[in-house]
Amino acid sequence: MPIPSVVPAPSTIEIAEGDPPFTFSGSTVLTGDPDATALAATLLARRTGVAMPVALRHRQAPDGFAPNPVHIDFSLTPGLPAESYRLRVRDNGIEATASDEAGLFYSIHTLSQLVQGRDGEFSIPSVLIEDSPRFAYRGVMLDVARHFHSVETVKAYIDRAVSLKFNVLHLHLTDDQGWRIELHSRPELTAMASGTSVGGHPGGFFTKSDYREIVDYAASRHMTVVPEVDVPGHTHAVGLAYPELVEEPVLSEHIHEVVHEYGGSLPQSGTPYDGLAVGFSSLKIHDEKTYDFLADVFGELAGMTPGPYLHLGGDEALGTEPADFAEFIRRASELIADLDKIPVAWHEAGAAAGLHDSTVGQYWGFVTPIDGMDDKARAFARNGAQLILSPADAIYLDMKPTADASLGLTWANGPTSVERAYSWEPATVIAGITDADILGVEAPLWTETVRDLDAIDALAFPRIAAAAEAAWSPPTGHSKLRTWDSFRARVGRLGPLWTSQGIRFSASEEIDWSQE
Repeated sequence: MPIPSVVPAPSTIEIAEGDPPFTFSGSTVLTGDPDATALAATLLARRTGVAMPVALRHRQAPDGFAPNPVHIDFSLTPGLPAESYRLRVRDNGIEATASDEAGLFYSIHTLSQLVQGRDGEFSIPSVLIEDSPRFAYRGVMLDVARHFHSVETVKAYIDRAVSLKFNVLHLHLTDDQGWRIELHSRPELTAMASGTSVGGHPGGFFTKSDYREIVDYAASRHMTVVPEVDVPGHTHAVGLAYPELVEEPVLSEHIHEVVHEYGGSLPQSGTPYDGLAVGFSSLKIHDEKTYDFLADVFGELAGMTPGPYLHLGGDEALGTEPADFAEFIRRASELIADLDKIPVAWHEAGAAAGLHDSTVGQYWGFVTPIDGMDDKARAFARNGAQLILSPADAIYLDMKPTADASLGLTWANGPTSVERAYSWEPATVIAGITDADILGVEAPLWTETVRDLDAIDALAFPRIAAAAEAAWSPPTGHSKLRTWDSFRARVGRLGPLWTSQGIRFSASEEIDWSQE
């Protein structure tokens, strides 16, 4: 029997060779935890076409169903680690147990993946799965600044991500091209700086009500939202609303090269920027009005965000002198810590001597670090904090999957194949950084070339599944499932499920896709 199509790979899986599978029928009844049974009824019916009623345990089957129903039961049982679950599938029933609601939630998504269809009949092989996450933080990032994406698109992406056991949504809310979050303390930001996107496309922003809807929707799916306001660079849009807070653009040779390659015009003070160049903008580091601005922005955003993290950016601040950058990072990270939030910053902030010691670092360098990227990342661990790993040449989902792809960019060591997205190991990227130093893994999706949900799907799937496995599954070499051959076989059998979920994934030629 082939390995069942569970992605990310579970901690352990035992296949009962020769035992009959569980088969869905009109006598299948869902019992147990109310939230779990409601979700299972929706997801399994979407996959199988079988409407399964929900019943209390030990109650007779609802009218119109067989008198001896086959149960799929979900129960909370103390003692298992957070987010973990145990799943037993037999021909006469299925039992899912977990110590918390998140674990039951993930068990349902595993069940959905296990469903096999043949000749109009749907079944699940007899297996025992015991599963728990490797890392506590398993993130996806969506950039809504380069191109704005609606609440409905963000919610759809949440549903896609949680089905692969991601539990963090990092929203990149601000950049040179636009400011995307309404703040009552600074209304000019959305009034003056939200109207455009890359390429001159329309902009937009989330109202406070929109943001609350996203946060609540994510929480209902056991996902934490991490908002990012990227400072002191990536702040050209801030200058449209508050010109007194920003420096003149620094037009280096690199900026001219990017404009030459990708088109558009050079950034100009007071004019919306819709190009792809980065690193030219900066807040004024020695003006106290800058820190008054940050206190307003971070303070209001902290009040809107129940999760523990606020992301301050800190990357590609090429328009800021190193000493000024260090001073800025010191003060910005302290501001966030004083709000009882955990600061998060891209790895460049590790160069700042005064970085608040609670600050989590996010490494976006390459799988093989260059130019001292790893030294800056290690600084967070030396402070006693942890790292989020987002190696750009492995799990930046906005990279082209093939050289001839119509979407995506190639700056991170060229196109990123599915195999390359899979074939890296978090604990070996940065020398001296072990699992204990790693908070988790995050797969960013920057949106320079991404305007809608179809484009998100086309770039993210199937490579997002590789990131999910790096975040959730046992380390490479610790499980027979943690190989490229196993992964590509398991992912290939998820095609029918993804199609039933409305995911317009790219049918990569690296994968042998099941047609059922």
